[in-house]
Amino acid sequence: MKKIWLLLSMGICFLSAVNAQTAPADSSLKQFVGKYVFPDGSVIAGVTVALENGALTMSSSAGVSALVKKEEDLYEITAFNGTAKFKRDDNKKIIGVTVDARGYLLEGVKTEGGSSIRSLTIRLKDLQ
Repeated sequence: MKKIWLLLSMGICFLSAVNAQTAPADSSLKQFVGKYVFPDGSVIAGVTVALENGALTMSSSAGVSALVKKEEDLYEITAFNGTAKFKRDDNKKIIGVTVDARGYLLEGVKTEGGSSIRSLTIRLKDLQ
């Protein structure tokens, strides 16, 4: 009986330690979440980075892929044998991404609140 309690206690401690280590990682991953828009004429218009179950994913019209961290701000796009290198400004805020996958090199800008300079330009052209 003592062995069962000991194993149970060790299991609970282990799970608590794992959970405590995952929470800060999740919050630091939130900075990557958002929509990134590529220039007109790109093979895809943009990508969306989401945080699902503690892991980053990238989705576009081409499909969805898990992002696996390789270095600081560099992630592997597993489903497309490529990489996503996130760009930061002087304040360390994520402002864009460079995607290198399947022979394509795309540079995107992170949009704020679902809008971007590109969509604003399109709307202004429509008004003229």
